Amino acid sequence: MYKRIVFIIAFICVVWVNYACVGQEENIRWVTLKDIARSLENQPPMNVGFDIDDTVLFSSPGYYYGRQKYSPGNKAFAIMEEFWNEMNNGLDQFSIPKECARKLIELHKKRGDSIYFITARTKTKTESVTELLEKTFDLENPHKVIFTGIKLGENLKIKAIKENKIQIFYGDADSDIEAALEAGVRAIRIMRAVNSTNKPLPHNGSFGEEVLVNSEY
Repeated sequence: MYKRIVFIIAFICVVWVNYACVGQEENIRWVTLKDIARSLENQPPMNVGFDIDDTVLFSSPGYYYGRQKYSPGNKAFAIMEEFWNEMNNGLDQFSIPKECARKLIELHKKRGDSIYFITARTKTKTESVTELLEKTFDLENPHKVIFTGIKLGENLKIKAIKENKIQIFYGDADSDIEAALEAGVRAIRIMRAVNSTNKPLPHNGSFGEEVLVNSEY
């Protein structure tokens, strides 16, 4: 009898979780690349912004390396200057470009839009990220990557979005979407791959933003 009750309770829990997940999925404002392209028809060229990590690059290899080298078992590496010097000057050679980013950037290139990359990575004296993105996405005379860094209690991407007159901002993190909405621009969520080292995973669609389908890769 006891086992039967436990089984019934477990079954109810599974059904409830699945129902909740389905409900959450149904409430998401999914968009496709074609949807985005159609929404931009007859609009003049504009400034668009992209986050970097987990948005245009699957950069977990570099972060995994940094954690193992500088602070095994914790995230202290993320505030170490030595790590950021390595990350911004070479470790992205192991980053994998996301296919959804290739298609989005190609769409905006064809429209004649001006493309900006805004990242919360710590700024370093030198960086090779701009050059890597230029080669990876075949960009002509790209803007230098904007490194905002992180400040407790303040979303520094808001200022960068406003100063560069960004009209659409793509990002994977909740903070990316918050920055775009706070800046008063269109926010489009790029889904973070489930095997990203950046955990926990964000909540897609939690701000009512558009979410690009199949954008995990």
